[in-house]
Amino acid sequence: MKNTKIITVLLLFLSITTFAQGGKLREKFQQKRDQVKAMKIAFITSELNLTPDEATKFWPLFNEFEEKQKAIRQDKIKNYIDRSQGSDKLTEKEAQNLLNQMETAEEELHQLRKKFVANLKGVLPATKILKLKKAEEEFSKKLLQQYRDKR
Repeated sequence: MKNTKIITVLLLFLSITTFAQGGKLREKFQQKRDQVKAMKIAFITSELNLTPDEATKFWPLFNEFEEKQKAIRQDKIKNYIDRSQGSDKLTEKEAQNLLNQMETAEEELHQLRKKFVANLKGVLPATKILKLKKAEEEFSKKLLQQYRDKR
């Protein structure tokens, strides 16, 4: 879970930087993001060994979860960047408000995950839901290792 957060934050910071630099770089980053998404789909499909019926019900739920999670994280990062740029000039009240917003975003992510798992219970057996969690963690580790190897 910690690796997932690190990778997500890294990708979000890279996306912000990329959008600021313009067209070709943005296009290249989008291609990389699409490539990572395709790799993740292939990895999860392989790890879960979904039946065709399970897959048709699982992927829409998973994609919706990913999009909502991405939106919450982007909003969290945007708020943090907007407010923390002059963090040494923040008043105690402003800093407390920023912390409260960060805690709220974390709670939203937690509630989103709980709802996602509850929805999955009607689609997949518990063993595959647990495998999904493990597969997501393993994919994050694999992606982080590839990033480290390229450095």
